[in-house]
Amino acid sequence: MTKKERYRFIIEYFQHHAPDAETELIYDNPFQLLVSVILSAQCTDKRVNMTTPAIFEKYPDALSLSQTTFDELFPFIKSISYPNNKTKHLIGMSKMLMEKFGGEVPLTVDELVQLPGVGRKTANVITSVVDQQPNMAVDTHVFRVSKRIGLVSAKASTPLAVEKELIKEIPKELIHKAHHWLILHGRYICVARNPKCEQCGIKEACKYFLTKK
Repeated sequence: MTKKERYRFIIEYFQHHAPDAETELIYDNPFQLLVSVILSAQCTDKRVNMTTPAIFEKYPDALSLSQTTFDELFPFIKSISYPNNKTKHLIGMSKMLMEKFGGEVPLTVDELVQLPGVGRKTANVITSVVDQQPNMAVDTHVFRVSKRIGLVSAKASTPLAVEKELIKEIPKELIHKAHHWLILHGRYICVARNPKCEQCGIKEACKYFLTKK
C-alpha cells in the first residue's frame, strides 16, 4: 500500500465512522477553550473538565481572571499537573489578552503564541476548533499514531515535522477534523502500550499491524 492509498483508506474510514469528531474539552466560548487547553497540557481532558466549571463560574472572562492573584487561583488548579506554572500562565495570559487584544482571544497562530502558556500546539488547537482553520495540533497521541500507522516518515522526529507531513497529505478542508480523529484514535484504540489492534478499523492500512502479523 502506498502512502497516498494509506491516507485515502484512513480518511474514508474516519469520515464514515467519526464524521462529527470534536474535542472532549467542555467549553462555551473561545476564552474557556483557551483556559482548558492550557490546563490540559500533560493532563487528561477528563480531569480538566472536572476542574474548569468552578474556574469559569468565578472567572467568566479575561478581565476577571486577569485581576485575580496566584493565591486565589491556585486552589482551583492544584489537582491538575504542574499547577504552579499553569496558575501563572493563566493569569499572565489573561493580562495579555486585556492589554494587547481587548480581552478577546486572537485567532491567528502568530498572535496566540505570544500569550503565556500558549505554544504552537495550543495555538493550532484554538484556531482549528474555533475557526476550523487548517492547522494540525500535534500532541503525544497524534505524534505516536501518525508515525505508528505510517502516515508520516520515521525521520519526522519533532512535532513540527509531523505537522508539516500531515498537512501536506490531508485535504485542507479536513485538517481541523483529522486532528481529532488521530487524538481520539490514540486515546482509545491505538494506545501507547499494547494498542488494541483487534478493535481497530484501520489495521489493514496500518504499517505497525502489517509488520506485526
